[in-house]
Amino acid sequence: MQPTTKHPTRRRAALVSGTALVTGALLAGLSAPVTASASAAAGTATATAATNTVADGGTTASRYDTATEHRNRCAVRTLLTRTFADPTSPAARRLAQALVAPDAVTHASGAAAGPAGVLAEFAADRTRVPGAQAVVKHIAADGDLVAVHWQVAPDVRDERRGDAAVDLFRLRDGRVVEHWSLDQPIATGTPASGNTNTMFSDLYRPARPTPAPSERQEERNRTFAVSAYDTLFRDHDVSVLDRDFDPAYLQHNPVAPNGTAALKQLFGSGAQFPAQQSVISLADGDIVWTFSQPVGAAPDAPLLAADLFRVDGGLIREHWDVVPTS
Repeated sequence: MQPTTKHPTRRRAALVSGTALVTGALLAGLSAPVTASASAAAGTATATAATNTVADGGTTASRYDTATEHRNRCAVRTLLTRTFADPTSPAARRLAQALVAPDAVTHASGAAAGPAGVLAEFAADRTRVPGAQAVVKHIAADGDLVAVHWQVAPDVRDERRGDAAVDLFRLRDGRVVEHWSLDQPIATGTPASGNTNTMFSDLYRPARPTPAPSERQEERNRTFAVSAYDTLFRDHDVSVLDRDFDPAYLQHNPVAPNGTAALKQLFGSGAQFPAQQSVISLADGDIVWTFSQPVGAAPDAPLLAADLFRVDGGLIREHWDVVPTS
């Protein structure tokens, strides 16, 4: 059976999105008992996030080249959806050889280079979730980066089973040259937080429709969301919650309720959380994606978490994340 994709809607809402609520080390301390096989990546790569500065968000290409971004997005969607069903098949290997550079770096411990490394990650997903299909929920292209938020789904009709995943790809001349993968089991049962939103649904509805953001607006959204994230999780300055977040923002983390009140309470409890910061970021449509590491981490250290943010009217309105448990 061919993998299923759910084409993401490009929200009319406007600005970037989300809420960096409970990510990384913070979430690890809060989350309900969940075991994960995290493909999040460690890496001994020659090409890493350190290739760029934190300030530029990790891209080595123009964020205003929409034609290349469109081609890159299509290439990654094709790679994922057409090889995931059987990553070991001759057809999957041929397609991966066409779309992945021979020396591409996969940031996972012991991963092979090139197409074999990418296909091995997909094969590991299918081993972990037998019978799984790849269901794309959100996809973004910005500069030379493409990010995919997707479900490793044993049942494409059920968003509450399997794993939540975010994969990040860097492309050059239409081929993948670098790949990171993060995944997290989807929690089952009724969460203690009372939040019953799935880890994938799009729930925010703007008060009135607005045009899709331009490339320049996307870039303003990216810097806005990254600044909000770093202010909260690197600087531990909770005043940003009153400035940049909708008090009732929508939360898709199963252990955190909607709204900013719980996060204010958490930071005000006196608990100590390691500082973390965004090291790679993308903006596409009204969603901004951040990939974080602990402050001071080595450039090739594993990514800690992937967060997606939706913003409308200058406020963070909705948030999704994937936080590997190891």
